[in-house]
Amino acid sequence: MRRGIFLAPFDDLSDPRLVAELAAEAESAGWDGFFVWDHVRYTTPRGEVADPWITLSAVALATERLRIGPLVTPLSRRRVHKLARETVTLDRLSGGRLILGAGLGSDNHGELDFPGEERDPKARAKLLDAGLAQLDAYWAGEFVPRPAQQPRIPIWIAGRYPAKPPMRRAARWDGFFPIELPDPDALREIASQLPGPPFDLVVEIEPGDDPAPWAAAGATWVLTSFGKAPAPADVRAVIAAL
Repeated sequence: MRRGIFLAPFDDLSDPRLVAELAAEAESAGWDGFFVWDHVRYTTPRGEVADPWITLSAVALATERLRIGPLVTPLSRRRVHKLARETVTLDRLSGGRLILGAGLGSDNHGELDFPGEERDPKARAKLLDAGLAQLDAYWAGEFVPRPAQQPRIPIWIAGRYPAKPPMRRAARWDGFFPIELPDPDALREIASQLPGPPFDLVVEIEPGDDPAPWAAAGATWVLTSFGKAPAPADVRAVIAAL
């Protein structure tokens, strides 16, 4: 099991320099990964939202070992060719440490109100699958340079428990990030239906929760999450407590 920090780059943490400082502290403290939410709008107390890719670029330059990435990028709402350039550039910048979290995303905060956004979830699922296939082709050589990681940048697929289509999608890639799991038994059920290692099973817990039951249920990554309004002091306390 590996441990990671999972932050929303909102409000106080919309400053990428501060997020990079926290990532450097996490690396020094022995954490394995550092991941950020990917949104363009969110109704946090002040509604300040940072771009995840520029934030992760700052994190990449402030660290040397941590695995990094967005959780999760709604691929159906991104231009895949632009995302291909962003992911490869960040993977090379970080020395091959990027993991791409991908999923449908949600419309809880008005992100589908922008012009041209697809509202139907089934249509977004088709766009997600087509986008993943095209992204893989770009990485494989349709675009150059190729990623630092070969044969590709790892892809984790997110899905809300207990939906089955995201699990079937994840089985074709490198990991599954089930959202809103009720308990480790639910993860154990999921693990029985998905490939074994090196396939990743990723869960999030709250600060102070014991990661051991999740590891026993099959989690390969346990991320400590701070919700939609993370306070820097709270993040620092968790980082230091590892």
